[in-house]
Amino acid sequence: MSVRVRFAPSPTGALHIGGVRTALYNYLFAKKHGGKFILRVEDTDQNRFVEGAEDYIQEALEWCGISPDEGIVQGGDFGPYKQSERQPQYKEYADQLIKEGNAYYAFDTPEELNEMRERLKDARVANPQYNAITRMQMKNSLTLSAEEVAAKIADGEPYVIRVKLPRNEDVRFEDKVRGWVVVNTAALDDKVLMKSDGMPTYHLANIVDDHLMQITHVIRGEEWLPSAPLHVLLYEYLGWEQPVFAHLPLLLKPDGNGKLSKRAADKLGFPIFPLNWDDPVSGELSQGFKEKGYLPEALINFLSLLGWNPGTEQELFSLQALIEAFSLERINKAGAKFDIEKAKWFNQQYLKSKSDAELANELISKVEISMDSSLVERIVALMKERVTFIEEIATAGSFFFTTPSSYDEKTVKKKWTRQTVDVLDVYAVELELSEHIDADTAKSILVGILEKGEVPMGRIMPGLRVSITGVAGGPDLMETISVIGPKEAAKRIKLAIETLSSSVKE
Repeated sequence: MSVRVRFAPSPTGALHIGGVRTALYNYLFAKKHGGKFILRVEDTDQNRFVEGAEDYIQEALEWCGISPDEGIVQGGDFGPYKQSERQPQYKEYADQLIKEGNAYYAFDTPEELNEMRERLKDARVANPQYNAITRMQMKNSLTLSAEEVAAKIADGEPYVIRVKLPRNEDVRFEDKVRGWVVVNTAALDDKVLMKSDGMPTYHLANIVDDHLMQITHVIRGEEWLPSAPLHVLLYEYLGWEQPVFAHLPLLLKPDGNGKLSKRAADKLGFPIFPLNWDDPVSGELSQGFKEKGYLPEALINFLSLLGWNPGTEQELFSLQALIEAFSLERINKAGAKFDIEKAKWFNQQYLKSKSDAELANELISKVEISMDSSLVERIVALMKERVTFIEEIATAGSFFFTTPSSYDEKTVKKKWTRQTVDVLDVYAVELELSEHIDADTAKSILVGILEKGEVPMGRIMPGLRVSITGVAGGPDLMETISVIGPKEAAKRIKLAIETLSSSVKE
């Protein structure tokens, strides 16, 4: 059977970056083995459904470049791909479990369930559960007669269907990340499989859907590991072959203390979602990695190494290279620190690797620039080694687009001398004589003036730079003068001389 994997998020809000990594690992594994990557929306919890979340999930995956082969948009032979549209089939399998003695009806009210938990707490039970022991004191089809059960159902009394777990039995399964896992059923409870509204819970729905969709490998987050023994038993009870399990390590806060959360990300000032999310419930707008300026290929490369390693020192991978290198065996058990500085480094590397023309087009699409694209390409070439995000070309290099309105105080205080002003005054006059100028010519004119006055270049350059750009550092100054043009450069020098007249150091 060919490899078929699924990413099955719930539409309860924006897609967390940890979910993106789970989707990515599923995608890489499927493509590595010539299989299919399926997007299935698990919307059985209607109370937590958030409008727009489904579209957001699809758009986020598309932006990241990990498009599903089958799903709510793509379609496929195993649809529908929304659990709410697959509802009729779940009851059939719940009924089968009841018929074969592996599940039962439970009629307990919320008040009765609370009373049971309080009673167990009073008895100093560490983890009060509805399990093989407590179920025999509750109101269910194990303690009621068949006639009573039939009457309650006929009268429309609310009920749930719970799995009937054995009292003391080891459940064993092999996890591709964690090796052999053994859990005794004494530590588990009789989970609800069908809710009183007729909707299945995750435990039943994902088992049924994975079987019917012929899923071969279940690659999901570590938070589902405690539920895996139950799922293994359900496969056994239904007589189905279970898929291969791989439970991924957690994404941790940058300091490694605890799971990465939105609150932690907000506090540290970085995104937690791939795209902007305008929460329809709270009205809060959360900035995404895309809008923050991250390139999708850089984000994907960064995420791929949070929990997986290629076994080499290589860090930069194209998506195709990731597909070729990826394996479940090289996923780590330990949680991975979410180092946002490393994410920035990846973005910087990918930004530098792009052509000047490509970056210029992206910059123009993001920032309002009234300048010929060929000039923008030259600016990009000068700035891309110095920035982390595309938009920073326009902010860190604002002097390319507008005359500076202020000047670096430290430079002015130390370097704005009478000699500097005299040389720059002459240089401005020489620059005004040309319509266009290249960097070599701009430099040779300045060198000629300096040699005539026997002035060292190092004494003049800080003042020239600050008069042209307003700042103390930046890209090659002669190239900068060439880009803005000699007349604009001359105008800026004259403005600086006039503005800083009271700051001249004799």
